Amino acid sequence: MPNFRELDPSTSFQAQLSATTGPIVLANVLNAPNGEVDQLVQVWAADAAFMRAQPGFVSTQLHRGVAGSSALLNLAVWESAAHLRAAFFTEQFQRHLADYPDAATVAPHVFERIAVPGICIA
Repeated sequence: MPNFRELDPSTSFQAQLSATTGPIVLANVLNAPNGEVDQLVQVWAADAAFMRAQPGFVSTQLHRGVAGSSALLNLAVWESAAHLRAAFFTEQFQRHLADYPDAATVAPHVFERIAVPGICIA
């Protein structure tokens, strides 16, 4: 099972899953020792396939740090935090967590788009 850590210590992932907002983007920074990155990608792929079949799922993309980095970044779009919460707490997904390398860390965080005048729209 991976070690969970908060990306923002002032707001827990659990609290974010209780938010009543959407659409949302889940940003999850994953780390594993270099020798376990391939295993981490395989486990993530199985999780992504499961999540893709869940109500409210929109899309996902995995990124890897450059220059030999062992950091991965998953960006997943969901219709709402409630949809992500329902998928995350399914018995099947919770069982998947045991497949992650023990030395892996994950830092999931929920974001929503904001408008910045003259730059981007919400």
